[in-house]
Amino acid sequence: METRTLGETGHDSTIATFGTIALNWLEQEGANQMVEHVLDHGVNHFDVAPTYGDAELKLGPKLRQHREDVFLGCKTQERDYDGARRKLERSLNRLGVEKIDLYQVHGLEYEEELDAITADDGALAAFRDAKEEGLVDHIGLTSHGSPQLILDAIDRIDDLESLMFPLNPVVVGKDGDEYDYERVLERCEEEDIGTLCIKAFAKGSWPSTDELPEADRPFANWYEPVSRPDEIRERFDFAAAQGVTSVVSPGDPKLVSMVLDAAARYDGMDDAAQRSLVERLRHEGSPVPEQLHH
Repeated sequence: METRTLGETGHDSTIATFGTIALNWLEQEGANQMVEHVLDHGVNHFDVAPTYGDAELKLGPKLRQHREDVFLGCKTQERDYDGARRKLERSLNRLGVEKIDLYQVHGLEYEEELDAITADDGALAAFRDAKEEGLVDHIGLTSHGSPQLILDAIDRIDDLESLMFPLNPVVVGKDGDEYDYERVLERCEEEDIGTLCIKAFAKGSWPSTDELPEADRPFANWYEPVSRPDEIRERFDFAAAQGVTSVVSPGDPKLVSMVLDAAARYDGMDDAAQRSLVERLRHEGSPVPEQLHH
């Protein structure tokens, strides 16, 4: 599988990143098999979080067995120093590892959160201390909030090495600054910040729970995903062709194999095919930026 350098981290990440939330929906044996399946496809970048149910615990056994083969991203939604430190130690304990390669601020959504994490007693100070202690190698941030907020974060965090944000043909086709994640991508390229693409496979928001109760949704994702192999491949090719470092697999285990297959077969997407896809999907609904959907 193709690799691309994750900004100034210097790590060559595979163009597919395994979104390990998928493990939360499996029993331990199934989780072990899925991790082996992902590794067999050559994927070397994994992403986990404490909010992903039991994903940290389910990932742990195979992660420890194959630790040298995995660049491990983890994250925290805590915004203050003490909370972030506690969550980091808890994740290390649950995963059963001594170090996290990439520790990320999780789900930045509001300007006041950016104020909180960058304060003297904020989460980033805890990240930096952990880095000095060798518990963390690199610092990143994730958001499906507004592109402007992400740009503000780049301005205010000078040691940011990776960003995870949405990019797909639906948002690319929409007018308005609130959808302009391409600006974020351009800025990351200028600053040599690694880029991890989420929501590449988003079809739209789920119908209301009145129309479709959560228990009846056919996929575990918080948005409705595309689900046919040809759609998955088209969406993967589009995202990878934008120049992001890596595309994160969606949350439902039923979709992971199709994404791995698309990533293994990726050989580019020409401009005409990209434009055609954007034109076809530009009027679809988009589940991002998230703050538009509260």
